[in-house]
Amino acid sequence: MNVPKGLFITIEGGEGAGKTTLIRSLAKELQARGRSVLTTREPGGIPIAEKIRSVILDKTHTSMDARTEALLYAAARRQHLVEKVVPALEAGQWVICDRFIDSSLAYQGYARGLGIEDVWSINRYAIGEWMPDATLWLDVPPELGLARIAASSEREVNRLDLETEAFHRRVQEGYRLLHEQEPRRIFRLDASLAPDSIQEQAMRVLWPLQQESI
Repeated sequence: MNVPKGLFITIEGGEGAGKTTLIRSLAKELQARGRSVLTTREPGGIPIAEKIRSVILDKTHTSMDARTEALLYAAARRQHLVEKVVPALEAGQWVICDRFIDSSLAYQGYARGLGIEDVWSINRYAIGEWMPDATLWLDVPPELGLARIAASSEREVNRLDLETEAFHRRVQEGYRLLHEQEPRRIFRLDASLAPDSIQEQAMRVLWPLQQESI
């Protein structure tokens, strides 16, 4: 009898794209279809990485150097990967992670201007050979994403939310570039639509992957 392999699915997008809402609905749908699902987030997901997250996103840390930021993300990513993600995948679970390496490439590599290849080099060391089986990019106009954040009573504003709209447009451009480079892994979803429509787009991408996990 074949043992199902776990699938590593990452959800990406700018601020206010609706990643958290999608992850919740996807987990519920996949579990209803008989899949064991672990949801987690970056930076965070485990105690060490959550502490690094608090440093990165602290609104008072506006003087943080871009390279420091990139290195902190990579450090949190490494610990989260080996402590939580890899064991779940090896146990046959579907792991749905809010952000992974593409966030660093889009935010620090492209929007911060560090260079995508330089940020890749940092993260290659951090993640080794572990890459997502599929990445869902929630593409939303920055002004809409930021408006959603401003209107939300549940989401706490963090340091990245305070960046200019021009910065968030560069983030969107960075994701678009990554999507063009890896269209077979990174799938663009129209995140300006209602949550149900976004979930439908996501399931059209993800459910066929079950055949590869058997």
